[in-house]
Amino acid sequence: MTDKKPILLAGGYGLVGRQVAKLIRQQHPDLSLLIAGRNLEKAELLANELGNSQGIQLDVEQPNPLKGEQPSAIVAIVNAPYDYLLLDAVNGGIPYLDVTRWPERLRASITELADKPLQAPVLFASGWMGGIASVIAVAAAQTLAKTERIDISVLFSLKDKSGPNSVEYMDRLAIPFKTMVSGQLKSVLPYTDPHTLTIPNGYTTSVYRYDTPDQMTLPQTTEATTVTARIAFDDAFSTNFLRFLTRSGIWRLISSMRFTALRRSLLYSPGRGASHEIHIAVTGKGADNASQQTIATIVDPQGQTHLTALGALIQLDRLLGLDGAKAPNPAIVYPDTAPQIDHALRLLAQFGVTASGLPEADRRPLQQHTAALLPTLV
Repeated sequence: MTDKKPILLAGGYGLVGRQVAKLIRQQHPDLSLLIAGRNLEKAELLANELGNSQGIQLDVEQPNPLKGEQPSAIVAIVNAPYDYLLLDAVNGGIPYLDVTRWPERLRASITELADKPLQAPVLFASGWMGGIASVIAVAAAQTLAKTERIDISVLFSLKDKSGPNSVEYMDRLAIPFKTMVSGQLKSVLPYTDPHTLTIPNGYTTSVYRYDTPDQMTLPQTTEATTVTARIAFDDAFSTNFLRFLTRSGIWRLISSMRFTALRRSLLYSPGRGASHEIHIAVTGKGADNASQQTIATIVDPQGQTHLTALGALIQLDRLLGLDGAKAPNPAIVYPDTAPQIDHALRLLAQFGVTASGLPEADRRPLQQHTAALLPTLV
C-alpha cells in the first residue's frame, strides 16, 4: 500500500496521462495525485478537476527534475530522451512505473541501472498497451503445460486517438531489431514476414513484424522459444503503402532528422477514436504432451489510448501491491513478472474491455523475473 504521500504522474495532463489520472481517481478516490508536466496551468486545471490533486511543473529533460519532491510513487507517461526522472526515483528509493520506453531505450535503461542498488521496484511497462498484451499472453500460457511460441498481432485503427509519443514509437520502421526465434536471438526487419490474420470483428489482413518490449521479456517469463509481435492498420491501402515504403528502402532514405515532419505526417493523423484489437496465440504442449494452442483476443471499444491508460492502472496496482498481492521487491520488473491475472481481468471487464478465449486456468504462482535474466537482450 502507499503512504500519505501523493503519486506523481509525469505527463499527467497529456492524452494518455489524463486518462490514467481519471482511472486512478475512479479506482482509488483516496489516493492523492501530483499532476506534473512543463505546463503548470494545464497541470493545475486537471488537478482541480480531479480533486485531491495538485499540479506541479516538471521537466523530464532537465537534470534532477523532482527538485526535492518525494512522492510515494512515480508514473512516467511521457517520452523522456534521458533517464533523469528514473535516476531521481532510484536515488530517492521511490517506486517507479514507466509506460513509454521502446526496446532500444529500455535496454539502455537496464544497462544504466545495472550497477545501481535499488531500494524500490522499477516496473518497465512499455510493452503493448501498458503491458496488457504481455499479461494476457501469460494468462494464455498458464493453460498449457509447456509454452513454445507466442504470437501477438495488433490491428491499429487509423481513426483511433493517439498522442505524439505513439508515433515516435512507430517511427522506427527502418531499424532492425532482435527477437527470440526457436531459442536463438535473430535480427528481424520491421514490416517483413507477413501472416494472414482474421480478427474478432471479421476483418482479414496481413500483419507484419514490429518491435515491442514484449518480445524481450516474454521468452524469459514464459520460457517460450519463439515470441513475435506483428501489426497492421485497419486500412489495406495504408498497410500496403507503409510496407512498400519500408521494403523499397524509401523509409530508410527519409529516416534522417530533416525528414521528421514528413514521416510524422505519414504516421500521425489521429482520429476521434476507434476500437483497438489484439490477437494473441500461445502454442505449446498440454498436460498429455499433445500439441495445444490457446487464442486470446482483447478488444477495447474506446481505443488504444484508453487501453494503455488501463494498462498503467493495472501496473500501478501491481507496483504498489494494490492488487491483493505483495508489492514487488526492489528490482527491475515487467508486466509479465508474476502478474495478478485475475485482478487484471477484473479491471479490464470493469472498464469495458473484452478479453476472450481464456479458459479457466490454474493461476500458478509465477517466479519473479528481473533484468538480471536479460543480459543477452541488453
